Amino acid sequence: MPNTPEENLDEKLIAAQEFQKTQLASKLNWLRAGVLGANDGIMSTSGILMGVAGATTDSATILLTGVAAVVAGSISMAGGEYTSVSAQRDSELAALEVERAELAAQPELELRELTWFYEEKGLSYGTAKAVAEELTAKDALKAHAEAELGIEIGNHASPMAAAISSFVAFSAGGVLPLVAVTGPWVAQRIPVTVIAVVVALIITGYVGSKIGGAKPLRPILRNVVISLASMGITYGIGMLVGHPIA
Repeated sequence: MPNTPEENLDEKLIAAQEFQKTQLASKLNWLRAGVLGANDGIMSTSGILMGVAGATTDSATILLTGVAAVVAGSISMAGGEYTSVSAQRDSELAALEVERAELAAQPELELRELTWFYEEKGLSYGTAKAVAEELTAKDALKAHAEAELGIEIGNHASPMAAAISSFVAFSAGGVLPLVAVTGPWVAQRIPVTVIAVVVALIITGYVGSKIGGAKPLRPILRNVVISLASMGITYGIGMLVGHPIA
């Protein structure tokens, strides 16, 4: 029996809303990853630079170290992200292949499994079975992938996109302390760098908390305290190495 115009409208509305939710979730995930990457770039690069600045006042040495830290850190972040996302993608595809084989070999058992899943969600047996049968008739693999595995078919993360995003985010974050510590304000390079890093971490902590729906104070304090501790410790080590006590 064909759907009524009202039912067709409802289906289109639901589909549009689900599409928007999926797109928004994807964008928020990438934005969150970008903020975290920038945060890592700021913290790790500033720690390295402060250590070198504690050991020497030579601007060329500090600049060279900073550039090396940003480049190496960006490549490392990109490589790690590529490996991680590739492993996740491979695992998802392997799980889908297993599920596809199980559906072909024992469809009745898989239908009962899907029914049980919706029973666990709170539906009665009759309703759960009707839902499972309707979803199975439409797309069995999709139904089982989303219910059992939490995988949305066709919406797998791209390892290359993740790697590029991490590389850009880390580089952008790392450039800030590099500019601050190698600027023309040589006599004030340490306080300028500290202030720049703290302000940047307040911004990334605030944005990250808003994306995650958390209160901003704790993430901001965590960012700032860890970074200040890192810069202080590495600066102290640099002072001891560069100017050893007689």
